[in-house]
Amino acid sequence: MSEQRPTLTTRQGHPVRDNQAMRSVGERGPATLENYQFIEKITHFDRERIPERVVHARGTGAHGYFEAYGKIGNEPASKYTRARVLNETGVQTPVFVRFSTVIGGKESPETARDPRGFAVKLKTVDGNWDIVGNNLKVFFIRDAIKFPDMIHAFKPDPVTNQQEPWRFYDFICSHSEALHMVTWVKSPWGIPANYREMEGSGVNTYKLVNDQGIAHLVKFHWQPKQGVRNLTSQQAAEIQAHDTSHATRDLYDAIERGDFPEWEFCVQMMSDGEHPELDFDPLDDTKRWPEDRFPLLPVGRMVLNKNPDNVFAETEQSAFGTGVLVDGIDFSDDKMLQGRTLSYSDTQRYRVGPNYLQLPINAPQEKARARTNQRDGQMTYYVDGGGEEKHINYEPSLLGGLAEAPQPDKDYHQHVEGHLGRYQTRRTADDYRQAGDRYRTFEDWERDDLVNNVGGDLKKCPEVIQLRMVWHLWHCDEDYGRRVAEIAGVDLEKAKALQPLPGKPAPGENREGPMYTSGQSETGGRKEPATTEEVASVK
Repeated sequence: MSEQRPTLTTRQGHPVRDNQAMRSVGERGPATLENYQFIEKITHFDRERIPERVVHARGTGAHGYFEAYGKIGNEPASKYTRARVLNETGVQTPVFVRFSTVIGGKESPETARDPRGFAVKLKTVDGNWDIVGNNLKVFFIRDAIKFPDMIHAFKPDPVTNQQEPWRFYDFICSHSEALHMVTWVKSPWGIPANYREMEGSGVNTYKLVNDQGIAHLVKFHWQPKQGVRNLTSQQAAEIQAHDTSHATRDLYDAIERGDFPEWEFCVQMMSDGEHPELDFDPLDDTKRWPEDRFPLLPVGRMVLNKNPDNVFAETEQSAFGTGVLVDGIDFSDDKMLQGRTLSYSDTQRYRVGPNYLQLPINAPQEKARARTNQRDGQMTYYVDGGGEEKHINYEPSLLGGLAEAPQPDKDYHQHVEGHLGRYQTRRTADDYRQAGDRYRTFEDWERDDLVNNVGGDLKKCPEVIQLRMVWHLWHCDEDYGRRVAEIAGVDLEKAKALQPLPGKPAPGENREGPMYTSGQSETGGRKEPATTEEVASVK
C-alpha cells in the first residue's frame, strides 16, 4: 500500500494536494466561489456523457398538483416561512415529477439495486421551486468534491465496461460516512417495488425563513399514501426476467385508470445553528435526523394525475436544480447542497442547452413569467419579456426596462466567520452508529437480504477490500460484520485486527479539530500524522 504512485493533478497540470474537501469558510462552510479545483472537476464531470443524463438517465415522469395545508404540524406555516406556496390553502400548484434510477443508462432495468431519484418541480406563482432528491433520506458522501469519484467508482469499469463490485467497495472503504447509505441500498430498500410505493426526500438540509428574517434548518420529505413496498434480490430478478420497465409501466397504468398516487409533504425542523449537543452535524447529508427527536410534520399533499403527452419533450427535457428556490426557502451550508447547486444547473445547460428554461416543461407558470435581460444562445425560442422598451436589455436604466423587486422589510442575514481552508468534518463518531442502528431496526428478512447482498458482492473483491469492509461493518454492528464475513468467506479475526485507515479517526471517535486536511489546526498547531498501516498480509 506504500508504493510510489503518480501525483494527481488538475487538467492544468497543477498538483492536487487535497482531493477530499472543498474550500470553505470554517469547517461548516459556506463554500466559496473560488473553489477552482472543484469547479473544474465538477463541470467537466457534468459533460462526460451525451446526450443522456450522466446520472439519473433511466426515468419516467408525471404531472400533478400540490396543495398546502397552511400549517406546519399544528402551527401556522407563516411562523416558520414566508413562502407563499406553503401558506396558501385551497391553491393547486402545478407540479411535474421525474422518478429515476441513478447509475444505469437510459435502457437499464428498473429492478436495479440503486437509489431512486425523486425530483419535483413546483410551478408556484412566485416562480419554480425544485426539490431534487432520492427515495432514501441519506447519501453516500458529504462533500461535493467527491461526487465525480463516487460516480466513476459506481459506473462500469472504463476497460471492461462492466459494473464491478470491487470498484464500489474500494471507494466505500475510504469513506466511513458511506456505510449508512450502503446499509440502506444493499437492503431491500435499495430496490423499491415501484415509484408509487416509494418515499422521497430532499436529502440535503435547507432553511425556512419567515417574514421576520428568522431561519430554521429543515429537511423535506415525501411520504406515499399508498404505503412503502420494496423487493428482495430474488423478487427483483423474477420481475426483470420478463419486464425491464415495470416501474414506468406501473405508474403510467395507475394514472390512466384513475388511481392517482398521492404523497404527503412533510418537514423536519430544528433551530438554525451548529447544534453541538447532537452527535452528528445536521448539515451532514449522510445522516438522518432521528424522527423521535425531530418528527415529520405534515405541510401539504401532492397528487399525480396526468401522464406526459410526449416522453422526450416533457420527461427527458425536464431539468431540475437544487438552487431553484422561492422566497422563504434558503440554502444551508451543507457542502453537498452547495456543490449540487452549481452542478445541476450547469449540466442542464450542457445537456439541453443554454435556453432550457424556455421549454414549456421547465418554464415557470404564466403568473411568474420570466422577465430577464438574458439574451441569445443556442435555440433561443423567444426573447424574455423586458417591458415596452425593447432597446434596453440591461439594468439599471433611466429610460425603461426591468426594475429590481422590492426588498422585504426584514431579511435573513447569516453571520459567517472563519479561516478559509479545506476541512474534514470533526463529527465522525456517528458514521458507524447510524448504520448499526439501521441494521438493528431491520426486520429479520431485511437483514438476511442485506448480508447476503454485501457478502455475495465481497466474494468478488480482492482480499484487501474484503477485510476492510468487514472491519467497517463489524464496527457498525458485530453481528452485521460477522454474518457478512461468513458469507464472503473472510477471516473475521484477521479483519478485526486491522488498524484505522491512515489519517482517519477510529470508529466511534471524532476528529480533533477544527483541522485542515493538511493536518494543521486552525490555530497553527500540528497534529501528528497517523502511524497506522494496513496489515502486510492483505497486500
